[in-house]
Amino acid sequence: MFNITQWEFWPQFVTFTTAMIPVIELRGAIPVAIQVFKMPPLEAFFWAALGNMVPNFFLVWLLGPISNFFMEHSLFFKKFLTKIFEKTRAKHSEKFTKYGAIFLVIFIGIPVPGTGSWTGSLIAFLFGIKYWHAMALIALGVMLAGIIVTLGFTSFVNIIEWIIH
Repeated sequence: MFNITQWEFWPQFVTFTTAMIPVIELRGAIPVAIQVFKMPPLEAFFWAALGNMVPNFFLVWLLGPISNFFMEHSLFFKKFLTKIFEKTRAKHSEKFTKYGAIFLVIFIGIPVPGTGSWTGSLIAFLFGIKYWHAMALIALGVMLAGIIVTLGFTSFVNIIEWIIH
């Protein structure tokens, strides 16, 4: 009988899919891959970054048509989405105007709550960044976040092991 947890690529699959989940993204996938699955840091980075990018291809592509559909067919969604869009633009427009595209890379790349590629996709949509340009900026941000999380987590584990031993 097939046992999925014994599947040869189970750790890579779990890392890849965990990185797709909003809020968890790379911040959760990389530590799980390294600590639970004993995956080498570079491999954990690769699978998590790849998994984290997948939803963004769809988010950036579909946010416009989906929001337009709901705004055209529902007064509630029109008010709700307009409020969200105005609030997000007001909160980030000064930074976006001042720093340009680098703002999006840094916003995604600094792994703190509320940032990440899902939110970065929303910001790219709200500021009308063209699809492939947005994808390139999001990919750079994901790489930066992945490097920070991988180095930060492996350094933390090494320090703890050094203290214990």
